[in-house]
Amino acid sequence: MQKAIISDIHGNMEALEAVLTDIDYHGISEIICLGDIVGYGPDPVGCVELVRKRCKVTICGNHDIAVLNQAFGFNKWAKRAIDWTRRKLKPGFLSRPQTRERWQFMTTLPDRYIEDNGDLLYVHGSPRDPVMEYMDENDLMNVGFGPDNKVIEVFKLVQWVSFIGHSHKPGIFIYKADKDDYAFIHLWDLPDLRLDLGEKGKWKCVINVGSVGQPRDGDPRASYVVLDTDAKTVQYRRVYYDVELTRKKIAAVADLDEKLATRLEAGT
Repeated sequence: MQKAIISDIHGNMEALEAVLTDIDYHGISEIICLGDIVGYGPDPVGCVELVRKRCKVTICGNHDIAVLNQAFGFNKWAKRAIDWTRRKLKPGFLSRPQTRERWQFMTTLPDRYIEDNGDLLYVHGSPRDPVMEYMDENDLMNVGFGPDNKVIEVFKLVQWVSFIGHSHKPGIFIYKADKDDYAFIHLWDLPDLRLDLGEKGKWKCVINVGSVGQPRDGDPRASYVVLDTDAKTVQYRRVYYDVELTRKKIAAVADLDEKLATRLEAGT
């Protein structure tokens, strides 16, 4: 049983379509989206519609919530993009039924999804704060007093594996119960970008799947993961897409700053 887990599309239709094509090529029918369908990118309507049609489950991200309400705590470029996105998505008095259905879909997104009696947990931010909290490898820095209490609290909420997004930086947080040890695994440390998840009770993992539409790990390719529940493995996939076309679309929208386009090439 394989399923694809995607996150942080951010209105990037070219990246989303490329990832969906890759998912279809590998014969994977079940897709779970960890949120932030919109924000930053030039195609919020198309991305919401495509996610709504293709994903078995979609949970909400912080940009999705900001579009539905107000953008608090965002930099000025992100806020302008969110406000523009809201104008594109929010139905008016004479809007078509499809526009209303699309908005209703956004309003009903849950903040988490749980499978296999809690063994699999899906959130946008972290198991402790499913929408807003970031997890970073620096959280595991031990300066002589053990790991940050944040990490300890997070892993208490994880039964076996949790999938997250939000930071746009793929990587895996691991807790080895038999050694009471925490570690972070970078993609370059994974043979074939694949990890054996280990047996429940010995290992716990929090897996950041990276970003489809705006990677920030220095690799501009779209990122997502494939979970194989039979083999008990997870594998990252990186997918090329037409970055230049997305850049041109961003440049054509006055409310989307050029910075949102230039960072796509560098994956930062």
